[in-house]
Amino acid sequence: MRRIAVLEGRLPGDSRRVQVHIEGDRIAQVTTVAAGDGNEAPVQGGGHGILPAEQWILPGLLDMQINGYGGHDLNAEDVTWETVVRMVHAVWATGVPLLCPTVITGSRERMSRSILAIVEACRKDPLVDRAVAGIHIEGPYISPADGPRGAHPPQHVRLPDWEEFESWLKIGEGRIRLVTVAPEIEGAIDFIRRAKAAGVTVAIGHTAAGAAAIRAAIAAGATLSTHLGNGSHAMLPRLENYIWEQLAADDLCASIIVDGHHLPPAVVKCFYRVKGPDRLVLISDASPIAGLAPGRYPGFHGEVELLPDGRIQMVGSPYLAGSGANLLVVIERMCEFSGVGLDQAAAMASYGPQRVLGLEGKTGPVAPGSPATLSVVTSAGGRLVPRATVVAGHLVWEAPRGLAGIAGR
Repeated sequence: MRRIAVLEGRLPGDSRRVQVHIEGDRIAQVTTVAAGDGNEAPVQGGGHGILPAEQWILPGLLDMQINGYGGHDLNAEDVTWETVVRMVHAVWATGVPLLCPTVITGSRERMSRSILAIVEACRKDPLVDRAVAGIHIEGPYISPADGPRGAHPPQHVRLPDWEEFESWLKIGEGRIRLVTVAPEIEGAIDFIRRAKAAGVTVAIGHTAAGAAAIRAAIAAGATLSTHLGNGSHAMLPRLENYIWEQLAADDLCASIIVDGHHLPPAVVKCFYRVKGPDRLVLISDASPIAGLAPGRYPGFHGEVELLPDGRIQMVGSPYLAGSGANLLVVIERMCEFSGVGLDQAAAMASYGPQRVLGLEGKTGPVAPGSPATLSVVTSAGGRLVPRATVVAGHLVWEAPRGLAGIAGR
């Protein structure tokens, strides 16, 4: 992995072609190569997913919820630090430099192994350490009901146990940044207060909570809805339900999976109009089999199937079992479904997660003084294609045929 001196391309929302000069792990300066001719508009989805062919330099994307990728499973019984390193490299190859490895519901021992594997990977590989923005613990303190539980194994769903979670905080050495909990279960509100006091962001998710429990969770310190609209019953009361309640809560940001399967386009557009760009975070919720060939694979709980269109579901069930998309796919679908520009969609996948996690400064605007953690993408057939991934001034991945407009040292 070599250090990068100069990147050339366009900044979304800007018609200029620029060179981004990097010194060490920071952007030193951004210079204009050629002014736009007046006909080059900022990238707009326009509801049609039309992205002009161009090389774009984006602030470093941060996937706040990712369970694995490319066959590398963070929640496997035999997970090791090498699993984590391989998974991070697979994610870098999608153009995403930063992530929150997500540890899902399992036995105490298995969840502890997953956390320890992430910590060991960070100890052994400095660039993996820079790439891991934090650990997301999704479960096991969630609803046991079919639907809200999602694909989490029911035999390991349990009530909040602060002693158990405190042991994970110790193993995690300060890296646990986010926990998802269902506020209606016994002991959840006290758990939320304790987690917030320990500096962990608390999200409501995999829940069947009524309005009172959601409001109590917010009062106790919950600030996020995990993949709003998913991890829910297939059928709900049309007006009084936990999706509307969380959507209406001004004190809750929301993460959403915009892969074309988890939420219909009209719902994405409504969520965006209610929450706005500053309270909406794009995530992939990628499954360990994301990026693999279509087929049947072992899942978190039973067999799952990756369909040719990228949908992943439990075999014999209509319920989704994670996503087959990466964060670039989510960004392009966000542009397509809501009509926002690439600059806004990229912000919801970079600055947005940072705000939620209290990690401002992990990445920043493509401007002097910002961290040199960047995503370089182009477009083909109206779809975003990764070209290069830069972490702390290091080129950690580049497209196989080489890159125009990238100079190394």
